[in-house]
Amino acid sequence: MEKVRVSAVSYTNTLPFIYGLQRSAVIDRITLSLDVPSRCAYKLIHNEADLGIVPVAALLDLPDAEIVTDYCLGATGAVNSVFIFSEKPIEEIDTLRLDSQSRTSNGLAQILLQHHWKREVAVLTSGDADAYVEIGDRTFGKQHSHAYVYDLALHWQQFTGLPFTFAAWVANKPLPVSFIQAFDEALAYGLAHREELIKQLPPRLDFDYRQYLMEHIDYQYNEDKKKAVAMFLRLMKTLDRAPINP
Repeated sequence: MEKVRVSAVSYTNTLPFIYGLQRSAVIDRITLSLDVPSRCAYKLIHNEADLGIVPVAALLDLPDAEIVTDYCLGATGAVNSVFIFSEKPIEEIDTLRLDSQSRTSNGLAQILLQHHWKREVAVLTSGDADAYVEIGDRTFGKQHSHAYVYDLALHWQQFTGLPFTFAAWVANKPLPVSFIQAFDEALAYGLAHREELIKQLPPRLDFDYRQYLMEHIDYQYNEDKKKAVAMFLRLMKTLDRAPINP
């Protein structure tokens, strides 16, 4: 069997998965690349990868794709790495700049603005704006650098009563059951050894890696998260305003 091309997110939240894969025999059955979330989605959509942990919004462009493992990148409550940052309260913003690295987080921000906060704002892809979406490691330590900070996973839970799934392991073609089982076991091993991984990370005074990886990121893809994905994809289809590129 040819090696399975796997695209994984190059953020701290995915390190437990990488840790497990690199310490499992399944590593010899894959070709692993590390990419930003939008690139993971691109590779799967354009058949440059067979399996990837992709932003769930990409499922709209992958009608035959399947979520194939028991694990995801999700949150039950605050995720602490997906935000709207602003110097104004949400009820006063008129423009929002999106983050080029994740369609899912951009969609989530727009859904919350439209359906939760009941705000109509102009959405930009670049330039100055009243507020901006930012995700991933670039947000670490920034929660005190703006007057107003909105954790999107927390507000999704307040809006829906559900957890959120930012990314899931998705295959764009059938993969052998034995491979998926071995892959799942490797992911589980990495999650079980997060404490060892955390000890290897460079210390930061402005961010708690242990709290983030052990508490904020919820890695189990359970029934509530499946319901959240279905609801999110339905709401994504209601977004009818294309971003403006000034």
